Amino acid sequence: MLSLKIVLFATDFSPLADAALDHALALAEKHGAVLHMLHAVVLHADDPNDPAHHFPDAEEIRGRLEEIAESRMASQLEARSAGELEVVRAQRRGMSTAPVVLEYAEEIDADIIVMSTHGRRGLSHALVGSVTEEVVRLSPRPVLTIRGAATGEVHPRVDHVLVPVDFSRHSEGAVRHALEFCRAYGSRMHLLHVFEQPVTPEVYAGGGPAAVSDFSLVEGSLREALLGVVTRAGAEVETEVHVTEGRAVAGILEAAEEISADLIVIATHGLGGLTHVMLGSVTDKVLRRAECPVLTVKAFGKSLLE
Repeated sequence: MLSLKIVLFATDFSPLADAALDHALALAEKHGAVLHMLHAVVLHADDPNDPAHHFPDAEEIRGRLEEIAESRMASQLEARSAGELEVVRAQRRGMSTAPVVLEYAEEIDADIIVMSTHGRRGLSHALVGSVTEEVVRLSPRPVLTIRGAATGEVHPRVDHVLVPVDFSRHSEGAVRHALEFCRAYGSRMHLLHVFEQPVTPEVYAGGGPAAVSDFSLVEGSLREALLGVVTRAGAEVETEVHVTEGRAVAGILEAAEEISADLIVIATHGLGGLTHVMLGSVTDKVLRRAECPVLTVKAFGKSLLE
């Protein structure tokens, strides 16, 4: 059963955040949770040794920004008729947005964090990074991300939930979370495994991982393995299993489009630092490109399950 009492929504007041606010409100209303609306006020620290970096009247600037943020939060909630929902409006100062969000989530013991993602790709993403993806990697709590390109429309129900499975303990935790969302919303759960052929450098001369020449030889055993995941999770909802061959990210996105997924529930291993930059992450790429909301969960940390 889902235990969802505190929803944290982080906003920068961009149009991209508006869609995420609608989802955060819907989630809080569905589960009778308290919604915390957080804005991080971020200014670079004054550097007395570098006049070019010195802000005149920095405290006055911060105060004015906080007044504007408070007014915008109030007007956004009023426009959405959120009067019956318990909402806490909060602001925190910091040098960087992601740490502010993570610290506030810890302070209030949030069950879930809701944020928008800008969907950057390529070199600009590698250089600029993403506040949302930093939160996803570092948060021990589930994070619901809404891609900026998506509309702010919120469906009254979630009909199809897609769960990518790589048979790790991380992905089985995602299955258990997806199962409870399906129970709460009366949804159909779709388990997906994308079989990636191993790439063996020619210099191995046959000594490396062997490719499977005929995918049909392993498709049946993979379906059985997925059914085993369903059995271990104790699924009592309508469930379909899907097995496909290809690259993981493309396979997940194609499956989400094919079944008209309303939610993707995916595990993240929480890579950080240089390892993340060099290797990337299937989860990061999915949340950056998926048209529907993406819920990321970890095998460790806070769970939404009672």
